[in-house]
Amino acid sequence: MQHGKKISINRINTDTTMALTPELQTLTKAFSGLGVDEKALVAILGKSHPEERQSFRKATTPHFFKEDERSFERWDDYHIKLLKHEFLRFKNAVVLWTMHPWERDARLAKEALKKGPESYGILVEIACTRSSEELLGARKAYHSLFDHSIEEDVAYHIDGPEGKLLVTLVSSYRYEGSKVKDDTAKSEAKTLVNAIKDVDKRHPNEDDEVIRILSTRSKPHLKEVSKHYKEISGHDIDEDLDHAVRLKETVQCLCTPEKYFSKVSQSHKFCLGRFIEN
Repeated sequence: MQHGKKISINRINTDTTMALTPELQTLTKAFSGLGVDEKALVAILGKSHPEERQSFRKATTPHFFKEDERSFERWDDYHIKLLKHEFLRFKNAVVLWTMHPWERDARLAKEALKKGPESYGILVEIACTRSSEELLGARKAYHSLFDHSIEEDVAYHIDGPEGKLLVTLVSSYRYEGSKVKDDTAKSEAKTLVNAIKDVDKRHPNEDDEVIRILSTRSKPHLKEVSKHYKEISGHDIDEDLDHAVRLKETVQCLCTPEKYFSKVSQSHKFCLGRFIEN
């Protein structure tokens, strides 16, 4: 395995690409970058002749293929590993996409519990980015699929304050109207400021008021709380929660989901790179 290679494999010499026929250029693109163009692969490989496939191997050496001392053209191991991973991701994506959303969330939650702490963010994501009815549906699906409640399994697998937070989140049923009491939001913002500021005395994960606010209040209400928090402290809530990963994920999923999903997307790209290099 060569070290230092990048994730993307579409850095193909311009002169080589220009020398390819249009179909071989399409095939080259289908094997390049993050994501595999399934349609292009099936359309071209299904009707190509051995001579055309040989032309592709010759034209893309040493980018996809390499030649040994016997002039034998073989796939580069790095790219085989990449393509296997991409096709697996494609298969998993198709299977998940065809499921009922409730079943999909239930299975994702079960898998997160199996994988351990590095995947617990998925539980936060399901609990905090779904509507109340969607979360209730996922809980019903989990019960049907695994003969346990999701709350029961979360409590069994995750100990301590983090487990308490996650059990409360997955069992919540939030108000989804638009009404917000500004005085209450301001008061709860002060509660959060004090709890996070006093982290040396007690971790915010252990503060019942923090858990109550984040697990029961509506999303519009929490956005107002977040606004008042910044006015009081001068910081966004999530900026002050680097020491409390689950609380940080919870706040981002509830108040700024675009920030959370941007972070997750970048993390997945990094993990793919690590997978390929190893």
